[in-house]
Amino acid sequence: MDTERVDQVLRFWDADAATYDRDPGHYPVSPLERAAWRGTLERLLPAAPASVLDVGAGTGFLSLIASELGHHVTAVDLSSMMLGRLRAKAEQADLKVEIFEAEAASVPPGPFDAVISRHLLWTLLEPMTALRAWHEVAPHGRLVLVESLWGDPSSSVERIRHWAGQGLARARGTAPAHHAPYAPELRAALPLGHGTSPESLLQLVSASGWASPRIHQLTDVGWAARRRLLWPERALSGALPFALVAGT
Repeated sequence: MDTERVDQVLRFWDADAATYDRDPGHYPVSPLERAAWRGTLERLLPAAPASVLDVGAGTGFLSLIASELGHHVTAVDLSSMMLGRLRAKAEQADLKVEIFEAEAASVPPGPFDAVISRHLLWTLLEPMTALRAWHEVAPHGRLVLVESLWGDPSSSVERIRHWAGQGLARARGTAPAHHAPYAPELRAALPLGHGTSPESLLQLVSASGWASPRIHQLTDVGWAARRRLLWPERALSGALPFALVAGT
């Protein structure tokens, strides 16, 4: 493991924690979006109560909903600042979430009934190692990766929509989703640093030992997210989010 790169990632997310939740894509607060996410997790996770490991938990969006659904949740993240916000939210909502500060591959021993993760794999220097570690602690469990299509646009239509969306955000003075972009050399060192296509994720998950990977398009979540957008942002929004589910 490249400890210098890991420290670089850690510093980025510690710095990002202060403003991370301001972006509704990171931490939706509208009742409609939260209802859509609650229904999604209820459908994709095993029946409650189950033992659920949330890796890359961040400020706790998935962890807290899973706890609300009656699951026993263990949250892991590299960033102590992110986890501090998760802990405060759990206490305020009187929800129980066990919290561990650790790298994605250094998870508690379990066993777990399910492993969940949202928008984490792209940030990992060794995503295959992490996926294998998760399988070891949930050998008879379920993997639920919440992802979305992003990266370099693959068609002229997507490129036009991407550029138009960026221009509109600048014109409206919309705050960026993060405090800063990843350093180019850091992104170049990440195997998934330029995008998470369903095809690449299916191949990665299959090779890591998880059985029967399948794709679920999160239509209800995407619809609810688009409802909060103004026109023409709604028309310019990208592809719907999806979940890759594997295991039992």
